[in-house]
Amino acid sequence: MDILFARDPLLHALHHLTGEDESAQEEVTPAKTYLRERNAMASTAVDVKEYPSSYVFVADMPGLKSSDIKVTVEHGNVLVLSGKRKREDEADTEAKYLSLERRATKFMRKFTLPGNADSEKISASCQDGVLRVTVPKVPPPTPKIINIEVK
Repeated sequence: MDILFARDPLLHALHHLTGEDESAQEEVTPAKTYLRERNAMASTAVDVKEYPSSYVFVADMPGLKSSDIKVTVEHGNVLVLSGKRKREDEADTEAKYLSLERRATKFMRKFTLPGNADSEKISASCQDGVLRVTVPKVPPPTPKIINIEVK
């Protein structure tokens, strides 16, 4: 995690100011909240495709079940993909970790939907660790044509 902070001076400053490098502090501050959301958003890569009749969001979610993933629409036009990757049960008491690289972590991405997105008809599916969210487009209004008789 320190590598991420070393690359981004703003994150490094926020990390230092919030005291997250000190283990004793547990107070939730706006800076800590921002930092957690920023890290959660940075960890989730999403492809966005546009088709003639829809927008499709595709995200890799390896090892997650559908129940671990949440897809919502906020404020009528903000698509939110979020969830939490949990640790495996530690029922095996005889084993000890020699290396622990896979983290239990939260993820989140927010997307502002275009004006022609139909947020009432969004569908989502997760298969083989790939989340696919389809946002249909509202069909363009058909122009009203009035025939005028020429005399």
